[in-house]
Amino acid sequence: MHLFELARRLIDIESITANERQVGDFLWEELSSLAHEFDGFAERMPVEADRDNVFVRFGEPRVVLSTHMDTVPPFIPSHEDEDQIWGRGACDTKGIIAAMLTAAQQMLAAGRRNFGLLFVVGEERNSVGARTAARNPRGSKFLINGEPTENKLAVGSKGALRYELVAQGRMAHSAYPELGESAIEKLLNALDRIRRIPLPVDDTLGPSTLNIGTIQGGCAPNVIAGDARAEIFIRVVGDVTETRAHMIAAAGADADAREISLTPAVRLGCLDGIPTTVVAFTTDIPAFEGTWGQPFLIGPGSIHLAHTSEERIRKSELVESVALYMRIVEMLSK
Repeated sequence: MHLFELARRLIDIESITANERQVGDFLWEELSSLAHEFDGFAERMPVEADRDNVFVRFGEPRVVLSTHMDTVPPFIPSHEDEDQIWGRGACDTKGIIAAMLTAAQQMLAAGRRNFGLLFVVGEERNSVGARTAARNPRGSKFLINGEPTENKLAVGSKGALRYELVAQGRMAHSAYPELGESAIEKLLNALDRIRRIPLPVDDTLGPSTLNIGTIQGGCAPNVIAGDARAEIFIRVVGDVTETRAHMIAAAGADADAREISLTPAVRLGCLDGIPTTVVAFTTDIPAFEGTWGQPFLIGPGSIHLAHTSEERIRKSELVESVALYMRIVEMLSK
């Protein structure tokens, strides 16, 4: 398929996290066909029930092109105009998959070998696919991870520290609030303090940021809430020891601050002649733990359009990224 047709075909396969089976099957067929035509080896890498990573290698892979196949909700089918392709995953990361596949086809047609392609599940939630791959390396020395960086090499990316804040109260009739204890009010008190905790700043990565992503609580407007909870996402730029301490102190006696996960910030390499940038988002790279080789982060599209109702990617960037991936593989293969 043509690059743009392939991108739209991928976008039109719904693959919200945990529902990657159909797009995985499609990619398995594509990679198996490439392996058959160019004497490669394709494999599924089981992750969880009905969830597999897919991998193909040609010779002994020194460089592996990799990205994730899952998307955030909701599913948005594709459409295109003269300049852009639209839809869920257009830039994060169905367009990138199409560019990597197209680059692979062109490299193979030109006789290049000793590289691979790896597409993983679960990046948008917990990087379970990358963590599985980290336990099953295939000998590569370099990993080119695809995320929307506007075709610039990211020399660093922020990490992520996630918390769940849980408050417990005592239910009562709202006409007699003195008989109860509102978990929602306790949660709000804790969140007010959490919003004011000091967060580190890094000279390269910039400031840490905190987002209160979800709030839930209570059962009815005429009932004093017996429980309430919130999810908090902190983009971290370095050591999190003080941030953890501040979170516990700010929660205080009003709520229980439960750490859910930590993905550390990372510093990444650059290559001669390729423009660089710094990104605030988190990727699969820390989950790979270096077992697939030295990581590089680059891909077409803007992160500012990812996860939005207007997600799209410029066709010119897609075309440019194909040549860019081929160039990077060549540079790292020497």
